[in-house]
Amino acid sequence: MRNVLFVASECTPFIKTGGLADVIGSLPQALKENEGVEVRVILPLYDEIPLEWRDKMEYVMSFNVPLGWRNSEASMYSLEYNNIIYYFVSNEYYFTRKGVYGYYDDGERFLFFSRAVIEALTHLDFKPDVLHAHDWQAGMAVALAKIIQPIFDMKTVMTIHNIKYQGLMPIDIFEDFFDMSREHIGGFEWNGMLNCLKSGLFHADKITTVSPSYGEEIKDPYYGEELHPFLLERSADLIGVLNGIDTKDYNPQTDPAIAVNYRSSRAKKKENKLILQEKLGLPIIAEKPLYIIITRLVEQKGLHLVQHILDDFLHEDVQFIVLGTGDEEFETYFAEAAESHPNKLVTLLAFDEGVARQLYASADFFVMPSKFEPCGLAQLIALQYKTVPIVRETGGLRDTVLPFNELTGEGNGFSFTNYNADDLLATLRYSLRIYHDPIQWPVVVKNVNKSQFSWKSSARDYATIYDQLTTISV
Repeated sequence: MRNVLFVASECTPFIKTGGLADVIGSLPQALKENEGVEVRVILPLYDEIPLEWRDKMEYVMSFNVPLGWRNSEASMYSLEYNNIIYYFVSNEYYFTRKGVYGYYDDGERFLFFSRAVIEALTHLDFKPDVLHAHDWQAGMAVALAKIIQPIFDMKTVMTIHNIKYQGLMPIDIFEDFFDMSREHIGGFEWNGMLNCLKSGLFHADKITTVSPSYGEEIKDPYYGEELHPFLLERSADLIGVLNGIDTKDYNPQTDPAIAVNYRSSRAKKKENKLILQEKLGLPIIAEKPLYIIITRLVEQKGLHLVQHILDDFLHEDVQFIVLGTGDEEFETYFAEAAESHPNKLVTLLAFDEGVARQLYASADFFVMPSKFEPCGLAQLIALQYKTVPIVRETGGLRDTVLPFNELTGEGNGFSFTNYNADDLLATLRYSLRIYHDPIQWPVVVKNVNKSQFSWKSSARDYATIYDQLTTISV
């Protein structure tokens, strides 16, 4: 049995700011249940983790964590949840704060966390064959494992969930925080800064991304956030593995958040739509096509395109609901647009998981015209709730949404290629035409009903990577 230690900065159900937490919450269980991999997860013990979880943690040990000339103490706690053991690294100075990210010393905080992970390995009774680090916050753990702690014959995997965020620090802190020779600085430096993500990528045995298309895109200057030359050099070790979703959790047959449970019934989806329309003050008409956006309100999600065309599209006989929070520009725009279109558009400037699931269960279409999208989980959830996605062909959106083709009858959604508002509007209007087509719409619905994106296939791919690294025959 292979032992794998996941190193990450967030994980459901303990702490979540985005899709990374969903991956770390689901993939270890899929690896254990489907591939027999013994996975454990190590996280920071944030003050934001609810007491219901903190009260269940058991003290494991305390140990010293050296950062250059500094010596700080870390304590470790553990708990078991859904047959997975989770470790939590505690340090009052670094993690007893409000929120998870956004501090001036985030680089130092997660450098401490990474060093604590490496120090803990000498004390734990769990000896990993593979250390699997996720995003920049864990990148230094890969580097330090290779340089200062080669005690175990341990391989490393670095997963890029979003290359835009890299964890940059001034280069002159190298001597201050790293008790190692300057001969190693090249593995940490990029464009004159210490780069936490690059340090992990440089030292990792294998690099993965969260979709095959994103793995190709980040080797291009447009998507690569200035790391593309390095990733091109390491192309042979770069693998795109598509994310999945927890189909037990996201299950419209059993989801307690929705009013009417269903498997694939459009009639029951319409019942949910009627309830939602009444709740939100929209005209209560079951046949009215309902489009939704559920997202962080940020530029990455293609919202500038939506701004350009929303007024035009709302002249059609449709309803639209936007759920999310984010940049003030977009919050203001969608709030004002809802006031201008009171019977067609509802803007909910919040994020509520239960409301999100009610929208997925009620809507006919889910709109996600992202500028870039490493994988995207929302379109997978939409498909799970039998809601037709409308996306731009980028990253994981291209890998999971096949555009509907009237001639062949293939396709589980609608998509457009160029980052262009007119193309988005044309695609929205095309989806509306198909919705009213009594021949073509049932074909789309059938294709959506067949779409499956559980973690089983992804777990198999990762298990293969672990096998290759540890020379265990598959």
